[in-house]
Amino acid sequence: MAKILIYNNSSNRMETYYRGLQEAMPYNSNRTLTVSEFRSNSDSDILWTDLRTMQAWNSFRYIYGKPIYVGFAFKRPWQGGHSRLSHD
Repeated sequence: MAKILIYNNSSNRMETYYRGLQEAMPYNSNRTLTVSEFRSNSDSDILWTDLRTMQAWNSFRYIYGKPIYVGFAFKRPWQGGHSRLSHD
Protein backbone atom coordinates (compact mmCIF):
# COMPACT_ATOMS: atom_id res chain seq x y z
CA MET A 1 0.00 0.00 0.00
CA ALA A 2 1.44 3.35 -1.04
CA LYS A 3 0.78 6.75 0.49
CA ILE A 4 0.24 9.27 -2.31
CA LEU A 5 0.40 13.01 -1.69
CA ILE A 6 -1.13 15.24 -4.35
CA TYR A 7 -0.96 19.01 -4.26
CA ASN A 8 -4.32 20.33 -5.47
CA ASN A 9 -3.56 23.64 -7.19
CA SER A 10 -7.23 24.66 -7.17
CA SER A 11 -7.68 24.41 -3.41
CA ASN A 12 -4.03 25.12 -2.46
CA ARG A 13 -4.03 21.98 -0.28
CA MET A 14 -2.26 18.64 -0.10
CA GLU A 15 -4.49 15.58 -0.48
CA THR A 16 -3.55 12.15 0.84
CA TYR A 17 -4.55 8.86 -0.79
CA TYR A 18 -3.70 5.25 0.02
CA ARG A 19 -3.61 2.89 -2.95
CA GLY A 20 -2.38 -0.58 -3.77
CA LEU A 21 0.33 -0.91 -6.42
CA GLN A 22 -2.08 -2.24 -9.05
CA GLU A 23 -4.66 0.51 -8.53
CA ALA A 24 -4.87 3.64 -10.69
CA MET A 25 -3.21 6.85 -9.56
CA PRO A 26 -5.60 9.48 -8.16
CA TYR A 27 -7.00 11.83 -10.83
CA ASN A 28 -5.96 9.35 -13.52
CA SER A 29 -8.37 8.80 -16.42
CA ASN A 30 -9.12 5.33 -17.80
CA ARG A 31 -6.53 3.65 -15.54
CA THR A 32 -3.66 4.61 -17.86
CA LEU A 33 -1.17 5.03 -14.98
CA THR A 34 -1.04 2.63 -12.04
CA VAL A 35 0.66 3.34 -8.73
CA SER A 36 3.25 0.69 -9.61
CA GLU A 37 4.09 2.38 -12.93
CA PHE A 38 4.33 5.80 -11.26
CA ARG A 39 6.55 4.39 -8.52
CA SER A 40 8.69 2.51 -11.08
CA ASN A 41 11.51 0.71 -9.27
CA SER A 42 11.76 3.21 -6.42
CA ASP A 43 11.77 1.70 -2.95
CA SER A 44 9.64 4.47 -1.45
CA ASP A 45 6.09 3.87 -0.24
CA ILE A 46 5.46 7.63 -0.17
CA LEU A 47 4.83 9.17 -3.58
CA TRP A 48 3.96 12.75 -4.48
CA THR A 49 2.86 14.79 -7.45
CA ASP A 50 0.43 17.61 -8.19
CA LEU A 51 -2.98 17.79 -9.81
CA ARG A 52 -1.74 19.65 -12.89
CA THR A 53 0.80 16.92 -13.58
CA MET A 54 -1.91 14.27 -13.51
CA GLN A 55 -4.12 16.39 -15.78
CA ALA A 56 -1.22 16.84 -18.20
CA TRP A 57 -0.61 13.06 -18.15
CA ASN A 58 -4.28 12.43 -18.97
CA SER A 59 -4.22 14.90 -21.88
CA PHE A 60 -0.93 13.64 -23.32
CA ARG A 61 -1.91 9.98 -22.98
CA TYR A 62 -5.24 10.68 -24.75
CA ILE A 63 -3.50 12.49 -27.64
CA TYR A 64 -0.69 9.90 -27.89
CA GLY A 65 -3.23 7.09 -28.03
CA LYS A 66 -1.11 4.22 -26.73
CA PRO A 67 0.74 3.22 -23.55
CA ILE A 68 3.62 5.43 -22.39
CA TYR A 69 6.62 3.92 -20.58
CA VAL A 70 7.28 5.91 -17.40
CA GLY A 71 10.66 4.31 -16.63
CA PHE A 72 13.01 6.15 -14.31
CA ALA A 73 11.30 9.54 -14.38
CA PHE A 74 10.42 9.55 -10.68
CA LYS A 75 13.48 7.80 -9.27
CA ARG A 76 15.44 9.62 -6.56
CA PRO A 77 19.15 10.38 -7.18
CA TRP A 78 20.33 8.08 -4.36
CA GLN A 79 18.35 5.24 -5.96
CA GLY A 80 20.35 5.53 -9.18
CA GLY A 81 18.04 7.89 -11.04
CA HIS A 82 20.78 10.33 -12.04
CA SER A 83 24.49 9.99 -12.61
CA ARG A 84 26.95 11.72 -10.33
CA LEU A 85 28.37 14.73 -12.10
CA SER A 86 31.54 16.61 -11.20
CA HIS A 87 30.99 20.31 -10.69
CA ASP A 88 34.67 21.28 -10.56
